[in-house]
Amino acid sequence: MRRVLFVDDEQRILDGLRRMLRAQRHEWEMAFAPGGEAALALMEAAPFDVIVSDMRMPGIDGATLLCQVRELYPHVVRIVLSGHTELTTALRVVPVAHQFLAKPCDAEMLRVAIERACHLRALLNDESIRRTVTALGHLPSVPRTYEALTVALADPDTPLQSVAKIIERDVGVSAKVLQLVNSAFFGIPHSITNIQSAVSYLGINTLKNLVLSVEIFRAFKPQKELPGFSLEKLQYHAQLAAHIAARLPVPKHLADIAVVAGMLHDVGKLILAWKLSEHFEQVLAEASGERCPVYTVEERQDGFSHAEIGAYLLGLWGLPYAVVEAVALHHGPNRVPHQTIDTISAVYAANLLAHEVEQSSSAEQATYNLESYQEEFVALGIGELIPEWRCVAARVPDLMAEV
Repeated sequence: MRRVLFVDDEQRILDGLRRMLRAQRHEWEMAFAPGGEAALALMEAAPFDVIVSDMRMPGIDGATLLCQVRELYPHVVRIVLSGHTELTTALRVVPVAHQFLAKPCDAEMLRVAIERACHLRALLNDESIRRTVTALGHLPSVPRTYEALTVALADPDTPLQSVAKIIERDVGVSAKVLQLVNSAFFGIPHSITNIQSAVSYLGINTLKNLVLSVEIFRAFKPQKELPGFSLEKLQYHAQLAAHIAARLPVPKHLADIAVVAGMLHDVGKLILAWKLSEHFEQVLAEASGERCPVYTVEERQDGFSHAEIGAYLLGLWGLPYAVVEAVALHHGPNRVPHQTIDTISAVYAANLLAHEVEQSSSAEQATYNLESYQEEFVALGIGELIPEWRCVAARVPDLMAEV
C-alpha cells in the first residue's frame, strides 16, 4: 500500500483533504502533518512514497521542507499543492518539486497526479536510476512555454489567439515552429507565415509537441563539447525518428503519442551530457571503441540507460504515461506484452530505422544492424512489416529537406 504524506499548516485544509480522499483509504495509507517540522518527524519515523506540501507555512515553509526531503529521502515523490497566487512563486523557488498542483484541486486530479507518479516509479523502480536523477542536483523544470500552453489549454474555451500569443512571446520557439510547420512533413499546400495560422492548421496537440521538443533541445545544451556527441546530430535523429513514427500504422488515437515519443526518446542523452558529462563522455568513448550502441555500454556499466533517465524526467513533468512508457522502453520494448502495433513498438522501430538511414549516408562505422534485431521485431509482431517500413524510412530525409 502506498504511503502518502500531506502537509499544511491549516488544520481545516488537512481535514478537507482527509474527507475528500476518504475513498482512497483502501489504496493509500495517508498521514497528515500540520507543518514542516511535523512532516519531517513523521518521515523519520516511517517511510513514505509521496509528500504533498503547501508552500506558505510558518517555520519550515514548503520550499525548505521539500529541499530537506530531497536530501534525506530522494526516492520520495515531491508535489506542491498551493494556491493560484502562490504558484508562480512556487515554480520559481522550488526547483526540487516534481509536480505542481493549484488549489482548489479536486480528489480525482490529486489522485491521478499521485498515481501517475507512483506508476512511473514502479516502471522505473531501479534504485540506481533514482540515485542518478537525484545526483543531478537541480532538477530541470518543465519548459516555460510548454507549461504556459498546458495551463491555457486546460480551459477548453481558451481562444486560438491566446494560444498563439503564448508562443509568440518566445522568438526562438516561434521561429522553429514556423520552420517545422512549413516542412513537407505536414504537407500544407501553402506557406504559413504566422503562429495563429500554424495553430489553426496543426491543431493543439501537435503544436504542444513541437513546442516541447524545441524547448528541450534548447534548454539542455551541454556546457562543454563532448567528443562523440553532437547536439545537432541528436536533434536531427529525434526529428527523423518522429517523422518515421508518424508514417507507421499505429492506431489513430496513438499517432500524436508516437510522434512526441519519437521526438523525445533520447532526451536522457541530453540530460546526461548536460549534468553528468564526464561519465557520459566515458560511455561514449567506450561505445565508439567497441563499435556498439551507447545503451549497450550504459546497461553493462550502470544497469540502465539514457532511456530510463529520460522517461523518469518526462514522467515527473507530467507527460502522458504512454509517452513516458515508450521513451523508457525504446531499447527494450519486449519487457511488456504486445497484442497489436502500439506506441512502444512504433518508437522502437522508428529509432532503429532512423539509425539505419543515418548510417547509410555516413562514412562512420555502423553501430546498428537491423538484422540483429529481427528476433525482437518478430516478438513485437512486426517482423514481416520491417522491409516495407525500411522503404518508408528511406524516403523521409528527402521529405524533411523540403522546407
